[in-house]
Amino acid sequence: MSSSDANAALIALLNNESNTLNRYVPIFIYIFGIIGNFLNVLVLGQRPLRSNPSAVFFITSSVAGLIAIVSGLTSRMMAGYAVDLTLTVRWICIVRNYILYSARTVALWMIAVAAIDRWLSSNADANLRRMSTMKNAQRSIVAVLIFACLIDGPIIYCYQANLTGALRGCYGSPYVCSVLTDLIYAAVTTVLPLVFMVIFGLLTIQNVRHTRNRIQDVTMPSMSYQNKTKPMEITAQRQSRKRDRYLLKMLFTQVTLLCLFTCGHAILKAYSSITSNSPSSAFQTALVNFIFTILTLLNFTASGMPFYIYTLSGGSIFRNAILDLIKTVGRKILCR
Repeated sequence: MSSSDANAALIALLNNESNTLNRYVPIFIYIFGIIGNFLNVLVLGQRPLRSNPSAVFFITSSVAGLIAIVSGLTSRMMAGYAVDLTLTVRWICIVRNYILYSARTVALWMIAVAAIDRWLSSNADANLRRMSTMKNAQRSIVAVLIFACLIDGPIIYCYQANLTGALRGCYGSPYVCSVLTDLIYAAVTTVLPLVFMVIFGLLTIQNVRHTRNRIQDVTMPSMSYQNKTKPMEITAQRQSRKRDRYLLKMLFTQVTLLCLFTCGHAILKAYSSITSNSPSSAFQTALVNFIFTILTLLNFTASGMPFYIYTLSGGSIFRNAILDLIKTVGRKILCR
């Protein structure tokens, strides 16, 4: 076999593998993503958790993740069977991508805002702690929704269908539009919220350590003070601190996995747009498309994994909430 034949065979293999991945893998992501995000909303929406601003941010992030999976993976699965209308019909192309990227922006920024809320609630400054309220949480959600709609606005003008030479047939065009939309996605939708998550996560750890040190330096309260403290109040305070610790653990676990699952996709999109004017061989194109397919599926996986992260890292607080949800649903079914 000549080198050209071997090269053609390798190109065909990469293209076939990309189609196979698009055809079958999204089905599993679709199932566990929809189920996981739906359960996440139900569990975090229960009374003991929904009074915490961070839980509200997680709920909003899960709803946005659910929208991202439905709007994005549906066409991705159809692409595996060569029936994806977003590749050929411009208005469908625009609507699909505007909803998808706006939902991704909301999902990531909600977790970033949750990290900021954890920092506020753990701060030694009482004025900053008082900023962690449900009213401010609602304002933050509205602000992020407006921000996402505005920052992804260029998609409405830039995205075109029936393109050749781009990562997908539905993509930003011309060159300036492609670079603009992909840089916005890489920098504002992905990297910037992750940076906020890391910074405020580290600041929260610092706050927690300072709090522990202060507690250790303070002498034990007098017996008269202990007698004045009601056992129920002590138990409520301990439960509140326990919820905060587990919510913080859930946040850090999710931030770590988000960095691993989303950064590669954003970087490749930006790099491909910037270098799109440079000539490339058929093999290079097939290889980039194959890698892009894998990174895209990983990105959708990130949108579907919060429930499973919270179940594993949320400790007894989150698992007890799941059990309470099951018991509540069971009672409603039996009552019928």
